Amino acid sequence: MRIAIIGAGMGGLAAASLLADDGHDITIFDQFDTPKPLGSGLVIQPVGQQVLAEIGALDRATTLGNRVTHMLGLEAKTGHRVLDVHYDLNDPNAYGLAIHRAALFDALWHAMKTRTTITLQSASAVTSVRQDTDSVEIFTRTNDIYGPFDLAIDASGAGSPLSPLAAKPLSYGAIWGTVDWPQTDIPHHHLSQRYVAASHMIGVLPIGQMPGDPTPKAAVFWSMPSGAYDTWLTNGWSAWKTQATALWPALAPFLDQITDPAQMTMARYSHGTLNRPYNNRLVHIGDAAHRASPQLGQGANMALLDASALAKALKTRPLQQAFPAYVRARKLHTKIYQAMSWGFTPMYQSDSRLLPLLRDKMLFPASQIPPIPNLLTSLVCGTMVRPTGRL
Repeated sequence: MRIAIIGAGMGGLAAASLLADDGHDITIFDQFDTPKPLGSGLVIQPVGQQVLAEIGALDRATTLGNRVTHMLGLEAKTGHRVLDVHYDLNDPNAYGLAIHRAALFDALWHAMKTRTTITLQSASAVTSVRQDTDSVEIFTRTNDIYGPFDLAIDASGAGSPLSPLAAKPLSYGAIWGTVDWPQTDIPHHHLSQRYVAASHMIGVLPIGQMPGDPTPKAAVFWSMPSGAYDTWLTNGWSAWKTQATALWPALAPFLDQITDPAQMTMARYSHGTLNRPYNNRLVHIGDAAHRASPQLGQGANMALLDASALAKALKTRPLQQAFPAYVRARKLHTKIYQAMSWGFTPMYQSDSRLLPLLRDKMLFPASQIPPIPNLLTSLVCGTMVRPTGRL
């Protein structure tokens, strides 16, 4: 088939490689002159790593990224543990691959470029599609028309102009930045976090290196209400640095590298799902199909898994059967992680005074009683249920 993919992000590039391997002719549309990622660090969980391996991107991603084996969060004022999850409880070789979005993009891009049946249409911001029973055409902001294609895959993320998803904005987001990894006692194989009740969450994620730069990097983040960014700018980033390092002194060598508020980017989150993420010959994957808080670190993994499930469905079924099969394959896994993110997020990012007490006094002690540690490990690794059903 001739397939159009809208968006050269994680899900779009993965889908392009997987579908090209099955003999399809792929055209990727992206609005940038040179496609590039936005954002800071993330964690590719074991289920996402399997998809990277399928398309030949895992080795490069692993070389650039950093293996995380432990998630540890402490209450900032007392030092008490409130999050403690080990990756290797169920599989001694399991780890989270912490990586900058630019490095992950680089690995996916290099894998995609080895496929000769993939064409990139850059500087093409897709605004709409026109479908009939047999084909779909792509319309761009510059009034260009491309096609006909046999199907179109919307992988253009949370800002998709094609998705009808009306997601609910979440009350808390976070500012993110990337700095060099300094001399520090913070472990290089931990996702380390500190909390002040649920009103502040501070984190450091060792994310390996950027393409072309061997210097080890770290992603630093600080949670705040979604509408508080302008106030943060008004109050001054210097005051914020003083506040953050007072809560967590070991953070000082990371924050000393931030000399301009522009180094920190505000990320806002939302929650929602398309129950039927397809229409005739258009199908949505990733954030264009479902969104959730990044509390469990599953966003990029969900896009990779969607791409894998869709490719497998198209490989084994006619088109009109493949879309429903893709939805069935991903439905349970997606719903579980959305529900868990919805439930966990207010424990760590909210104005509630009761929920962090419940987290610290009841939920965390209970989480250390077997077999709950193993269940939490499977939850973080993405293996609690089959990520692509029976496909």
